[in-house]
Amino acid sequence: MSPEKVLEILIQIAVLLFAVSFHESAHGWMALRCGDTTARDLGRITMNPVRHIDPVGSLLFPLMLAFAGLPIFGWAKPVPVSLRGVPNPRKANLLISAIGPLSNLLLAFVALIVLKGLVVAGQERGSALVEVAVAALVVNVSLGVFNLIPIPPLDGFGVVESLAPPSAIPAVIWLRRYGFIILFAAMFTGVLRLVMTPVSNVILHGMAWVLK
Repeated sequence: MSPEKVLEILIQIAVLLFAVSFHESAHGWMALRCGDTTARDLGRITMNPVRHIDPVGSLLFPLMLAFAGLPIFGWAKPVPVSLRGVPNPRKANLLISAIGPLSNLLLAFVALIVLKGLVVAGQERGSALVEVAVAALVVNVSLGVFNLIPIPPLDGFGVVESLAPPSAIPAVIWLRRYGFIILFAAMFTGVLRLVMTPVSNVILHGMAWVLK
C-alpha cells in the first residue's frame, strides 16, 4: 500500500472520530435540553473521542471499509439516555434521535463550504486541507445517511418509533428484537450499500446545488 493511501485512510479515520464525537455529543446535548442529565453527568457531552470510541464501530469496521476501497462510516458508544421524568418522553425521543444524523449532515455542509473556499483559493486535490475537507464531506454524509436508516439501534428507528401509532407497537417490538441481525445482514450482503449510495448522492448533489 502506497504512503499516499495510508495517509488518506488515516485522515478518514481521524475525521470519523471527530464526526462520531460530534454526533454523540449532539445526542447528549439534546437530551440535556429535554431534561435528562445522564449524558452530562457521565461526561459524554464532549469532543474528546476517547469518551465515545467503540473499538469495533469506530476503528475496526471503518478500517475494513477503507482497505476495501469503500466509503468510511461507523459508530461510537451510544450516549446513555433516560427519559424517566422527562416532560414529554415521546417528543424527547424524537428530538434526541434526529439530532444525531442531522449533526453529521450539518458538518458535511460546513465541509462542502470549506472545500469550495479552498478550490476558489487555488488549492488542488492532493493538498492536505483539500483531502481533509473531502474526507469530512464524504464521511459525514455517509454517517448521517447510515444513522437515518430505521433499524434499531440506529437513530432512524428512534425517529420512526416516536412517530409510530399505537397499532405499530408489535412491529416496533419485533424490530427491537431482531434489529441487530437485520442490520448486520444488510451490511454483509451489500444491501446496505445499495440503499446508502443513491441517498448519499442525492444529499451531496442537493448540498452542491444550494451552494451554487
